[in-house]
Amino acid sequence: MRYTLRQLEAFVAVARNENVSRAAEALNLSQSATSNALAELENQFDQQLFDRHGRRLKLNEQGRLLLPRAVELLDRAQEIEALLSGQRGLGSLKVGATLTVGNYLVPLIAANFLQRHPESRVQLQVHNTATIVGLVARYEIDIGLVEGAVSDPEVEVAPWVEDELVVFCAPSHPLANQQTASLAELAEEHWILRERGSGTRETLEQALRLARHGITVRLELEHTEAVKRAVESGLGIGCISRLALRDAFRRGSLVPLETPELDLQRCFQFAWHKGKYHTAAIRTFLEECRSMTEGAQRSHEIRLPFVP
Repeated sequence: MRYTLRQLEAFVAVARNENVSRAAEALNLSQSATSNALAELENQFDQQLFDRHGRRLKLNEQGRLLLPRAVELLDRAQEIEALLSGQRGLGSLKVGATLTVGNYLVPLIAANFLQRHPESRVQLQVHNTATIVGLVARYEIDIGLVEGAVSDPEVEVAPWVEDELVVFCAPSHPLANQQTASLAELAEEHWILRERGSGTRETLEQALRLARHGITVRLELEHTEAVKRAVESGLGIGCISRLALRDAFRRGSLVPLETPELDLQRCFQFAWHKGKYHTAAIRTFLEECRSMTEGAQRSHEIRLPFVP
């Protein structure tokens, strides 16, 4: 072989970071060693893999073709190294999840996964859909679990379980005594919503566009629990997943408002890079996800521990 795994590691790290010094930090190597490894790879095949813009390196067409193959080869090499080292676990797994999935489902899935495979490791990042898709596209995580639409052509998605948003208010709110709320009534209220870029906000805005109706957003928050607390305090009404509100509805601290004029259905999805090799850890984790939601038509029907 005219190339080495170290050269491919340097190439992938630079592709992810678009900078040699940051790539060197990620690899725990010196900047010169990382730069030399990349230069050797390009010189051996007389192929330039990046367009240089000062200190920033952007993949060119040849580099974009190589990246998924290099990532797959490195993933397989790690599996071989673990096998030869006598490791019995499935290795490490980097998971990204959007807030509803990450807060209410993934911790339980990861716990089951680690109980069955105690020698493995799971690293979880929780962000909005746009951020998770970006991490998947840059190969910075192995798999994403997202709530919103995915438009990146490099990212492949697969459906997981149906989800439903619900409009809700505090028990003291004037609308709380109604079973349903019309669009005209909703338009008169102040709203507490998730930030732009979140799947929850995207689903609601799409439903309102189709209904040709606008609302007044009083407060934007980056966390689902913060939205719930703000609505409980009487600042306005909100709209998040029924899964995230299940226990609050049981306690009576929040009240659902049915909105027959709005289509608030969506789907939780798995997301991975089209060129991503599915290791044994990824395949097993996906099995755990599907096992948890088996028999549930929607996310709020999944059996979860009750939170008093």
